[in-house]
Amino acid sequence: MTPDDLFAAPSLADVLREMDIEFLVAGEYGITVDDAANFISNDHFLFLDVRTREEKDHLTFSFARHIPLHELPDRVDELPRDKFIITFCVSGFRAAMAYAFLRTQDFDEIKALKGRLDELAGAMTPGRFYRLGP
Repeated sequence: MTPDDLFAAPSLADVLREMDIEFLVAGEYGITVDDAANFISNDHFLFLDVRTREEKDHLTFSFARHIPLHELPDRVDELPRDKFIITFCVSGFRAAMAYAFLRTQDFDEIKALKGRLDELAGAMTPGRFYRLGP
């Protein structure tokens, strides 16, 4: 092992090796909808919507940045490295894929939303929407 290896981003294989049963059961990769909703107006958190453009056209979240999963490898430089990123999609599958990809790109503060998109929409109370306004 060289000194450069100590600071290299993990490979996809490394990230997948971390995802054993203990990791998955503990939910280390994810964040619940209720917990995530508390961070919507926190500037340190960036919500990353990885749904397709067509899906976004049907339901838009004003507090999120949208980069479809299939575009993420080519647009990863658009993401700030000094923010905590929470990825989300309709079911959580693409959010988990985005989580794994971003880990390979040396993003450390990242979680995937555990839960369905309708749960996130349901967590948007009038009070939370009001705080997002001008």
